[in-house]
Amino acid sequence: MKLAIIGGGSTYTPELIDGFIRYSDALPLSEIWLYDPSEERRRLVGGMAKRMLEVAGHQAVIHATDDLVAAVSDADTVLIQLRIGGQEARKSDETWPHEACCIGQETTGPGGFAKALRTVPVVLEIAEVIRRKAKKDAWIIDFTNPVGIVTRALLNAGHRAVGLCNVAIGFQRRFAAELGVSNSAVTLGHVGLNHLTWERNVFVRDENGTVSDRLPEFLDRRIDWIADDVHLPASLIRLQNAVPSYYLRYYYAHDIVLDEQRHETTRADAVMQVERDLLAQYADESVVAKPDALSKRGGAFYSEAAVELIASLTSDRGDTQVVNLRNDGALPFLPDDHVIEVSASVNSSGVAALPIPPLEADKQGLIAHVAGYERLALDAAVHGGRDRVLSAMMAHPLVQQFDRAEKLTDLLLAENASSLPWSA
Repeated sequence: MKLAIIGGGSTYTPELIDGFIRYSDALPLSEIWLYDPSEERRRLVGGMAKRMLEVAGHQAVIHATDDLVAAVSDADTVLIQLRIGGQEARKSDETWPHEACCIGQETTGPGGFAKALRTVPVVLEIAEVIRRKAKKDAWIIDFTNPVGIVTRALLNAGHRAVGLCNVAIGFQRRFAAELGVSNSAVTLGHVGLNHLTWERNVFVRDENGTVSDRLPEFLDRRIDWIADDVHLPASLIRLQNAVPSYYLRYYYAHDIVLDEQRHETTRADAVMQVERDLLAQYADESVVAKPDALSKRGGAFYSEAAVELIASLTSDRGDTQVVNLRNDGALPFLPDDHVIEVSASVNSSGVAALPIPPLEADKQGLIAHVAGYERLALDAAVHGGRDRVLSAMMAHPLVQQFDRAEKLTDLLLAENASSLPWSA
């Protein structure tokens, strides 16, 4: 099986390689192609990947290249993990919104919108090469943020694509550890949009095969643990009768987060330092296993989520995983072609959302509001134009006010002029 990783020079990649090694029985890879325009990244990350596979005795051969056609030709699966503009662009996304009293974040709010504008056109160009050169039934797995918008762009263009995020698997692993059960015993009632989700159930299967929802127990006796985990008040979690993702803090505690951001080092600065340390270790030929420092990079359980998804899409396991997929009536208040993030059945024929009990009005309202913004954001990313950017900006629930939207639009276009040819 041939796998291509677009953005293979990412410091995340050894995390993936580690997952491929640990789950080699479920995913029999013979070729792994790392595509990246950076010669240094290809050399350092590619070398690290080769050493890891050799020491583990894994059969896969690593190829690191800047030739996109070679990377994706005859590929069975293509994983996209891009960051257009690198960490410097991320730092920009995390700071310029502050000038209009909005949070700065790489996937949520105005910063996330800027990332979508830079990213969608590039991903669509890459996907066209995949369409022509990869195997006809090849899957595109998108891990590139903002995942919901990018995945919808791919699906709208007719690609065989599914989006992946590590938020749900992180919750699953932490719930399992807290309960002292195996990871496979836990499934989630996960619902929402990418980076706008709630866990409404924590289903646990016991040794007799009986399944029970343990969320009430968490909300009753472990509420403080949850509150610490998502950095939101226990009273809010009880009110919602669900566990909100950490990203909902940007909505429910916007002003607190904004104040924190103005007084703290950006996440981009922290990640840049981690990446420098990681690349130095990747350059050391005595390092043959993923460094402990990789855990500071973010993306916890990324490799496990990716491996499980690829294995399920290329077999008939029919297991349950959380993915980003077409709505197709799963949330009846959204258009069918919108992309949602929910628990789904996954097998070689594709992904299908599991039945979702009716959503409470507060969750439904916020999802619908953000979905409206996402649709306008994708239109702006595909077609360009200041008016489209302004319309999407004003539609975002963290912006809304017209004068603020205009200021943010001007800031976004100024900061991203080199990445948006139509803005010149």
